[in-house]
Amino acid sequence: MTNGNATGLTVVPIGVGLPPVDVIFGHSTIMRRVREKLERVARVNVPVLILGESGTGKEVIAKLIHQYSPWCLEPFVKVTCPAIPGALLESELFGYEKGAFTGAYSLKPGRVEAAQRGTLFLDEIAELEFGLQAKLLQLLQDGTYSRIGGQRERRMEVRVISATNRQLEDEIESGQFRRDLFHRIAGMSIRLPALRERLEDVRVIADYLLKVYNHKFKTSTPQFSLHFLNRLQHHQWPGNIRELENVVRRYALLGSENEVLSELAISAAPPAYLSIYNDENVQLKELTQKAIRDVEDTVIRAALARNNGNRKATAGALGISYRMLLYKLREMNVPSLRSSRQLLGAVLDPEDGD
Repeated sequence: MTNGNATGLTVVPIGVGLPPVDVIFGHSTIMRRVREKLERVARVNVPVLILGESGTGKEVIAKLIHQYSPWCLEPFVKVTCPAIPGALLESELFGYEKGAFTGAYSLKPGRVEAAQRGTLFLDEIAELEFGLQAKLLQLLQDGTYSRIGGQRERRMEVRVISATNRQLEDEIESGQFRRDLFHRIAGMSIRLPALRERLEDVRVIADYLLKVYNHKFKTSTPQFSLHFLNRLQHHQWPGNIRELENVVRRYALLGSENEVLSELAISAAPPAYLSIYNDENVQLKELTQKAIRDVEDTVIRAALARNNGNRKATAGALGISYRMLLYKLREMNVPSLRSSRQLLGAVLDPEDGD
């Protein structure tokens, strides 16, 4: 089918599991610009870098670029960089030959090979180990690679889409990310706005999610009241669309707007450190220290929730050492993984992932 925009872009049907494009982009001006940029870049084989906070829908946009492209019938292969240990990631990307190392009992094609003539999606690319960044750079520069233990040089015919929730300029300045790789993956950049930047789209997304979860749970929870929608559109959504999805899922299950709104009000409560303003002799240094502790506590708990309690993954996501994370958790009186999951229960359901 052909969409009705000025680009005259021929659009293939949206992939299974993706929301309708009117839900993905909503009605906001900022997302209309994202859509226009996406439609232009989808038709040409240039590397794309998708930037945005966690929960803004970067993978959805990556899949949509693939679906809008001339290569839409070819594979879309995702690599979640922090989910695969660095020692294994090279073999996952490039594959290996039989006998290349102990345990390599048969040849294994890598994900680059699996994505041939399609799209390779490198999610959270900022988490890629520095040594592997050099090999990825060579792949993007030369378009060639070899399986581990192999002598044959293979040519890559793949569009590469990368995504990150980090500020790569900061990562470059700190020596954690290669500047030359940044320029290779950012042939075109698309920044996804936070949900708080497009609050007018909350209703269309929430309505769609309610239909999805009513179908999934075989419930018939009624549509939202105007009061409920008004409250949703005035929330700041630090967890972005993923947080909105959690709220709608709870409503579909509970059927009580008041109960869901009370949880939302608790999560939006003012930081505890602001209570010291009641002290006539409050010192700026004391206020600052309390504020920092409060923010650290909130960020660490949210990161633990996004990583399903995995502490090593959480440390990596936060850009701190594993030892530092354990120290912070002790300060927060979170002595064990089980305890941390219990503490996080009210923040994110156990089934929620990153």
